[in-house]
Amino acid sequence: MALSTTCIGAYPKPACLPRFDWFEAGEDADAAARPTARYEAALAQMGDEAEALFARAAGEAIADQVEAGVDVVTDGEVRRENYIHYHCRHLEGFDFANPVEKEAREGAFRAYMPCIRGPVAAGAPFLPHDWRVAQSLSERPVKMTLPGPLTIGDTVADAHYGDPRARGEALAAAINREVLALAEAGCRHIQIDEPVFARRAADALAFGFEHLERCFHGVPEGVVRTLHICCGYPDRLDNEDYPKAPRDAYFDLADAIERSSIHAVSIEDAHRPGDLGLLERFRSTTVVLGVVAVARSRVESVEEIRERLRAALGHIEPARLAVAPDCGLGLLGRDAARAKLAAMCAAARLAASARSG
Repeated sequence: MALSTTCIGAYPKPACLPRFDWFEAGEDADAAARPTARYEAALAQMGDEAEALFARAAGEAIADQVEAGVDVVTDGEVRRENYIHYHCRHLEGFDFANPVEKEAREGAFRAYMPCIRGPVAAGAPFLPHDWRVAQSLSERPVKMTLPGPLTIGDTVADAHYGDPRARGEALAAAINREVLALAEAGCRHIQIDEPVFARRAADALAFGFEHLERCFHGVPEGVVRTLHICCGYPDRLDNEDYPKAPRDAYFDLADAIERSSIHAVSIEDAHRPGDLGLLERFRSTTVVLGVVAVARSRVESVEEIRERLRAALGHIEPARLAVAPDCGLGLLGRDAARAKLAAMCAAARLAASARSG
């Protein structure tokens, strides 16, 4: 039996869509700094055809994943300018009309961010629609992804709360409404993205995990709860020196992850391989191991991925090891993304069969 495979979220936008997300600003510094303006211009350009184009793009992204052999697919986040601000658009309390320039990820990048100017609250559910459209396009289960409270707080301006704990509590309650709506609609794979956990482990331990539990509160049995924690965001393809979280971040968080109610934790290991002894810290949690880099154009060979998976299987049983890219694939072109996913899935099949043999 092959190791289970999945994607994290973002996928290169198919050609049927205008270019509008963080991954495709290129050398245009103003465009990179103002993703919201680019997104709104793209929506205006698509006009009444937007929904049909988004459905077509999701279908193409899902088809690429299925062809590669991915077991649990995503919609490619094709509707989103980025995985954070798309969600914030559907929450009360956010001002997108008057963005504020701000640094994020401990100064790793700077951009114009929407601003919280009033109490945050959930609006009408929106992700159930996105999931239903995507799930209608495939027999494979479609996983939906949501940004977590700590990561949202780091990627917006805040003129209302001024306190990360209070802001996180409000965001968690709003996210929980969307998570429950997804579960009620029938979605069985729900992922909260909290890369800032790795950057600010002290805050994650002080209140971040409490807020994460609130996000998943009341979710019924049968829904797989996944937490994604990557270690850094590349600003361009093949930049080897983009800022990363501390190397020991996953070890600092491991015990709290294991105590939490999540079923699976997604961690990166391809761009910066870590100490696989970490896997032994997880006694019941499934580990979704990142085995292909999302900021390198070079396509990893099946053999090198298989060797890393074989090494990982020396620390965790196959039933609790799943395989994925480090993070979203949006920075790559579709050809590279397809090639990396195909190599990943082939290696997952070979690693498991070698162990069983």
